[in-house]
Amino acid sequence: MGESPTGTRPDHQEAHDHDVTGRLNWLRAGVLGANDGIVSTAGLVIGVAAATADRGPVLMAGLAGLAAGAMSMGVGEYVSVSTQRDSEQALIAKEVRELREEPEAELAELAGIYAAKGISPELSLEVARQLTAHDALGAHAEAELGIDPDHFTNPWQAAWASMAAFTVGALLPLLAIVLPPVGWRVPVTVVAVVLALVGTGLVSARLGEADARRATTRIVVGGLLAMAVTYGIGALIGARVG
Repeated sequence: MGESPTGTRPDHQEAHDHDVTGRLNWLRAGVLGANDGIVSTAGLVIGVAAATADRGPVLMAGLAGLAAGAMSMGVGEYVSVSTQRDSEQALIAKEVRELREEPEAELAELAGIYAAKGISPELSLEVARQLTAHDALGAHAEAELGIDPDHFTNPWQAAWASMAAFTVGALLPLLAIVLPPVGWRVPVTVVAVVLALVGTGLVSARLGEADARRATTRIVVGGLLAMAVTYGIGALIGARVG
């Protein structure tokens, strides 16, 4: 397919770009959810393991933390994305009303946006006219609001993705703490968590085009600090109870 008469990209290319951006956004959210699952569950089970050598309480605490954390992530993401979706829909409704009631003012506003980017006033007005004739709402929503009116954010997608990512991340420290012998539980868990956090740090740095060493160091240090604090609290409580 060639370009459309307005000089915009073909529809299939626009859809492809949107799909790629959407997948990257969900992948970033998944990495963050997995990282939260790893760190929060590791801190919880290591704290309990420091207080007792019994496998039962450690397993129950880990499962409870996994379930509570996954539900919290899912509900929180659903509420957050639903609010964002409501805002997007309200802005689009406002834009539809303005296009209907003040078409000339909206045309001038769109031309002004392109002129501010360095395009000549004459060409900016011509581009605005052609884009408005082709898809007025799409052109104005993208240029003025940065929203695609055909692709609103999906709160259910976000909720399930966050829940799944958190669960997968939480399973690693949970298995690492309950499977080894008592004397190896904490060392094995710490090593497994550090390796997992290095992986999530590298992936998040790559997705965000950030410095991999710095991003990984932040994540690993944060995870180690969380485990150290909860281990200390667990050991203190275990000593007093014992």
